[in-house]
Amino acid sequence: MMRSLVVLVSLLVLCLGAGYLGSLATSESVRDWYPTLAKPRWTPPDGVFAPVWTALFVLMAVAAWRVWTRSRFKGARLAFLLFGLQLVLNVIWSVLFFGLRMPGAALLEILLLWTTILTTVLAFRAHSIIAALLLMPYLAWVGFAIYLNYGIWKLNS
Repeated sequence: MMRSLVVLVSLLVLCLGAGYLGSLATSESVRDWYPTLAKPRWTPPDGVFAPVWTALFVLMAVAAWRVWTRSRFKGARLAFLLFGLQLVLNVIWSVLFFGLRMPGAALLEILLLWTTILTTVLAFRAHSIIAALLLMPYLAWVGFAIYLNYGIWKLNS
């Protein structure tokens, strides 16, 4: 029981830590660059992003923990490798889009991120359907982010 709690807390720290790393790349641009951009019609208000991302990172951690409770790390190596890869790609997107202010490059990268999330969902499904379902809001949100990223790239090129 205690080990399970330690793994859950560790996964929460990992996922929220990835979110924090991404936020380091976004903080300056959100203040001085992003507000100046033309945005697609369905762009949510700025205040929506932080709570949604926080919830998604928590869901990611719980999903990974569900896989761990079924198969442990050793029994789900590929699933956890994909999970780690999508976290890295998530941070890289923030660096490309906000840190380097390169929406075109970020668009290509977010397509890779979405594909990696989908592959992670499928890998998690082999261990826990609930874990796979917990990642579906993340997959949907990144799909929506593709629309926003594309729109910003097109409107500002």
